[in-house]
Amino acid sequence: MLPSQHYRQPEAGAVLTALHEINARCGYLPADEVRQAAHALGVPLSVIYSAATFYALFSFKPCGQHKLQVCEGTACYVKGAAALLAELQKDLGIQVDQTTDDLLFTLKRVRCVGSCGLAPVVQVDEETFGRLTLADLAEILATYR
Repeated sequence: MLPSQHYRQPEAGAVLTALHEINARCGYLPADEVRQAAHALGVPLSVIYSAATFYALFSFKPCGQHKLQVCEGTACYVKGAAALLAELQKDLGIQVDQTTDDLLFTLKRVRCVGSCGLAPVVQVDEETFGRLTLADLAEILATYR
């Protein structure tokens, strides 16, 4: 019998539900939790990793308490998103997809947050800040520090 014959088709949405539960509990997707979910669902580990890597919501590394997302959609890019991103990297001392040593901030870039009329935009957790200048960033970070 081939190993793939030991697997079963999970219920619709079961993989994403498991990933959301792990993420909510741990704040990221620890490898041992992902392996346990694959075993519990009776699916290959590759199925879990495929779903987890498809969605930007999930991370395999611990994330900061606050997720900073710099929009790099066309409108934001044209209106200075690259400068905002560079300033955040400098201020926080991290690069994109990294977390500050104190686990306070994780910096992400996103393709579009759907707020083109407010470009350039940065989201902190669920809050959107628009029409930003470099001077605005220090004040925003201070609010979350």
